[in-house]
Amino acid sequence: MVLAKALLHPAAKPLVFIAALLPFAWLFYGALADRLGANPAEYLSRSTGDWTLRFLCLTLAVTPIRVIAHLPTLQRFRRMLGLFTYFYVVLHFIAWAWFDQGFDVADMARDIAKRPFILVGFAAFVLLTPLAATSFNRAVKAMGAKRWQMLHKLVYVIAGLGILHFFWMRAGKNNFAEVAVYAAILAVLLGWRVREALRKRAGVAARTRPTGST
Repeated sequence: MVLAKALLHPAAKPLVFIAALLPFAWLFYGALADRLGANPAEYLSRSTGDWTLRFLCLTLAVTPIRVIAHLPTLQRFRRMLGLFTYFYVVLHFIAWAWFDQGFDVADMARDIAKRPFILVGFAAFVLLTPLAATSFNRAVKAMGAKRWQMLHKLVYVIAGLGILHFFWMRAGKNNFAEVAVYAAILAVLLGWRVREALRKRAGVAARTRPTGST
């Protein structure tokens, strides 16, 4: 298959890496060239948050597309996309901490406690941190496959918190169109994962059922 071979090409990973960096490069250039509009701080904060959700969707889409399209080579890009999700959420956090709070830890703590949408966004960032830190092969070996898989199921919680954070942020302007799109995409992707887990569990139960039982 042509696509499967292309995904195995030595240049494939570098190209995906460069493509994933393009949003950051554009924001960096825009900040230097003063092309981020009347409120650059808000633009940077919103944009990095948007790209976090987009990369989260891309990361979660890898496994369903791999299975449905019979593209096992696609799996080699999932870790990179997951780490770029974390990269953009770190930028989103820095934008809030810098432009909104001036890196004042006391003000940051008060803002987290006072505003629910900041609280759930911060919680998603905190939960995503151990996933990024354990995304390497050594971590899988050190933790064991089962414990590693259990930890990485936090992505379901993180996705929910990310959508809730986005929803509350847009609630003040009654602008829910984008929220609905991301929520629908994540619902489909997570729903597929739940369905596959239930199907596999049913298959295991059927194989272990004693012969002749009903």
